Amino acid sequence: MKPITATEAATAAAVELFEITKRFPGVVANDRVNLRVAEGEIHAVVGENGAGKSTLMKILYGMQTADEGRMLVGGTEVRFSSPSEAIDAGIGMVHQHFMLADHLTVLENVVLGAEPTRRGMIDHRSAHRHLEELGKSYGLDLEPTDLVESLEVGERQRVEIIKVLYRGAKVLILDEPTSVLVPQEVENLFHNLRELKAKGHTIIFIDHKLEEVLAIADTITVLRQGRTVTTVSSSEVTAAELAELMVGSELPKPSTEPRESNQQKTLSLRSVTVSGDDGRPAVSSVDLDIHRGEILGVAGVEGNGQSELVEAILGLRPLAEGDLLLDGESISHWPVRRRREAGLGYVPEDRQRRGLLLDAPVWENVMLGHQTRRPYARGPWLDRSKARDAASQIITDFDVRTPGVDTTVRALSGGNQQKLVIGREMSARPQMLIAAHPTRGIDVGAQAAVWDNLRKARREGMAVLLLSADLEELIGLADRLVVMLRGRLAAELDPSTTTPRLLGSHMTGASVDGESDIK
Repeated sequence: MKPITATEAATAAAVELFEITKRFPGVVANDRVNLRVAEGEIHAVVGENGAGKSTLMKILYGMQTADEGRMLVGGTEVRFSSPSEAIDAGIGMVHQHFMLADHLTVLENVVLGAEPTRRGMIDHRSAHRHLEELGKSYGLDLEPTDLVESLEVGERQRVEIIKVLYRGAKVLILDEPTSVLVPQEVENLFHNLRELKAKGHTIIFIDHKLEEVLAIADTITVLRQGRTVTTVSSSEVTAAELAELMVGSELPKPSTEPRESNQQKTLSLRSVTVSGDDGRPAVSSVDLDIHRGEILGVAGVEGNGQSELVEAILGLRPLAEGDLLLDGESISHWPVRRRREAGLGYVPEDRQRRGLLLDAPVWENVMLGHQTRRPYARGPWLDRSKARDAASQIITDFDVRTPGVDTTVRALSGGNQQKLVIGREMSARPQMLIAAHPTRGIDVGAQAAVWDNLRKARREGMAVLLLSADLEELIGLADRLVVMLRGRLAAELDPSTTTPRLLGSHMTGASVDGESDIK
């Protein structure tokens, strides 16, 4: 492993950040961070959650302003007060959670807010022509008239990329771009990024998957605790070395553990059909058993019914047909609260929107979903003292790094927010834990903690339903794997003999000529 050479450093810079400092109440997010991104390179920025990556990118994109430091774009000093100013300077950002209007077409999404006009009217012909030129030039082929809601996840991401290119971006910031993609889609994305690089674009790539970082990046900058640790050439560093630079330990692996077979059924789904928001079946005739002390992994490209299935199990979405049995008792008509009190734990896909009250303190957040039960309830009243004690215990047991129980959850890093949610749910000792994308958007250190907790849940006899876009995670943790495709169970696989590529093939329907492979 060696740092960037003087010759490499002499290459013209697309972006230079000097001594960037950003403070929030009680937290220094960026502490004199330096970053230099050469023109025409793919530059990865890696680090633990809370290392300052997101804050730094928000400053570069004009979403936040630095308290101290200087920024140069193309050699010119800049200070952005809004994303529109960054866009005008040639910087575009593709966010982890796509910012698209599903009910609009590809073309309408791309030009939204930047519509070409002619004689006071939107010039659809010019916009259409420009979009097609961009698609052909960069290998980002899309049909302009397709509705975004009909697109696969990888196609939606291409819409986001074309959207920033349409606005003239020469520097692209990609935040966790592979988090929702299967391996084949990751390969397509990397092909697109190399095409962009060949055309002279500069790409700043934020990711937690270090093997992917090494596969695509020319240069890597490591941040730790808000500071720049080092900048290295990707050809001179390994994933293990990067992990050690980030967190001080080796890269963890989600390896599974041997377990004894348990045939006791915790949750059973019988011919379950669930309608989507459009009234059409999102889940069709699913039969499934989840056993005590088992991790059942569910794989599938987003939009194939997994979210609707989870919502139906929790009672957030009604069944159109079928039945749900918890320990042999039908819960299909039970309200959410009764299901939770009967032993369903839930780690939601989006921890900030569905799992936490960001502006409430830690001690209030540990009660969410459990506030009617001990130790949080004392008759009709909340027991604040017991809630604070419980929060302190969760902080200790699940290594939630926070100044204290009165800290607002918004001030915690993503990884610590996730550990708080998992600690809250597991501390209630549910019969079954539903974990939807539990390591999405968190660093390798927090990942290892989440994996340890899921394995602990299984050892303690919980049934775990695990949904994840990380195929290595599914294969490493699950005792059984099922694949959802177009709302149906398309395959059941043995994790011990499955590879990410094979799993990805089943997820895209490319493996068995459209026939189900359920055992």
